[in-house]
Amino acid sequence: MTATDPNPDLADWPDTLRELVSRGQIRRYRKGTLLIQEGDLGDTLFIILSGRLRAFSAGERDREITYGVYGRGEYLGEMSLDGGPRSASVITMEASTCAVVTRRTLENFIAEHPQFAFELLAKVIRRARQATLGARQLALNDVYGRLKLLLDRLAVEAPEGQRIVPERLTHKDIANRIGASREMVSRQLKDLENGQFIDLVDGLIRLRKPLPARW
Repeated sequence: MTATDPNPDLADWPDTLRELVSRGQIRRYRKGTLLIQEGDLGDTLFIILSGRLRAFSAGERDREITYGVYGRGEYLGEMSLDGGPRSASVITMEASTCAVVTRRTLENFIAEHPQFAFELLAKVIRRARQATLGARQLALNDVYGRLKLLLDRLAVEAPEGQRIVPERLTHKDIANRIGASREMVSRQLKDLENGQFIDLVDGLIRLRKPLPARW
């Protein structure tokens, strides 16, 4: 279910991105809405005005791997603008609002603002690098190593010199992001909690001290 939302607050956005948004169709989506299905053909770009989207692939036995979680100011769907199939599925993690831009609209916009093509290319390159890094981490690290990398990357400074992961992650969320089973993630987190390396604060993971290099 979608609905138009004509007044997104974009005052802090670059002029070119605001203009591109103005040429798209503004839509609001409920949590859990599948915006893109991997393998489908599509020619639309989703610019996130509010909320969070998750890009992922699903395999056998409902196993998933999460490529990334994206929020306000990010856009998804650019990889299929060459006319090929969608390379990943995208779902809303919470109620979200997007500007949906067609390929033809984007082509006309780039003709008028050629510098935006470089921004779009830079975005594709950054995501390709992230995919390469993700593949490297999966290949060269065990489950604990991947868990440590994720927690260290997400954690932000908190009072008393400790760090906290500001996003509420379920064990399944973590498993999807590091390519592991939920049971293995639960076991690793419990071991870290027993070792007093982490604990939970209002449902958030707090890193009480630096995580060990090996476990």
